[in-house]
Amino acid sequence: MTASAAMVISCATNPLTGKKTLNFVSNSQLFPTAFAQYSEFLKENKVVSGTADAKKVENVGIKIKNAAEKYLASLGQTEYLKDYRWEYKLVQDPAVNAWCMPGGKIVVYTGILPITKTDDGLATVMGHEVSHALANHGAQRMSASQLQSFGAAGVALATSSQSAEKQAIFQQAYGVTSNVAGMLPFSRAHETEADKIGLILMAIAGYNPDEAVTFWSRMSAASGGAAPMEFLSTHPSDATRIANLKKLIPEAKATASKFGVKFK
Repeated sequence: MTASAAMVISCATNPLTGKKTLNFVSNSQLFPTAFAQYSEFLKENKVVSGTADAKKVENVGIKIKNAAEKYLASLGQTEYLKDYRWEYKLVQDPAVNAWCMPGGKIVVYTGILPITKTDDGLATVMGHEVSHALANHGAQRMSASQLQSFGAAGVALATSSQSAEKQAIFQQAYGVTSNVAGMLPFSRAHETEADKIGLILMAIAGYNPDEAVTFWSRMSAASGGAAPMEFLSTHPSDATRIANLKKLIPEAKATASKFGVKFK
């Protein structure tokens, strides 16, 4: 199959974002690998169990999962999560991090708990990470990387008559351009999508979306301004993210109200 044919075949509308997305990788291909990698990760790292923090991670995770099921059902997507195998694990690690693999496999590192502080803060993080999985961002990034590789192969073919030095210069220029103008904005867009969906999920789950701003303000303070310039980053700047969240919160509250959850 040619790249152009694959693009036509693989563009489908994601029910959570309402956007057509490029995805060459099906869940049936992706999930078994993700589940195996998750199991291997848990074997190689210290999973915290039986503590109040571990229970908090599990409780918040279950509520976010239930919110996702309700929200997708309201969109007529009752089968969307049928292949998900949810797990919520707290792992002993000082890194300020959390993630959700495709298929609902979640890890929260102990290092982020001093910044999440509250259930609302933890719901902000877990809602965001679950949203990456629900929006198929992992598969989209894999697909985008494939396209980037196709482009590099095209550059190699087009410059094959040039000297090795010139070929290297063209490849370097392509790599920088495709990253700064393509891959990095693509990743930043995913972060904003995950913020939006995450706010909706945490609100439906009963967590106050206003607290997302509070959490990201703490994250900004904890980073001490060490993040790279926004256009060279896979994530929006803290200031951009917080400004976006403030704009998105009213929609999250309005959506949650349809499920009987009210906020001031």
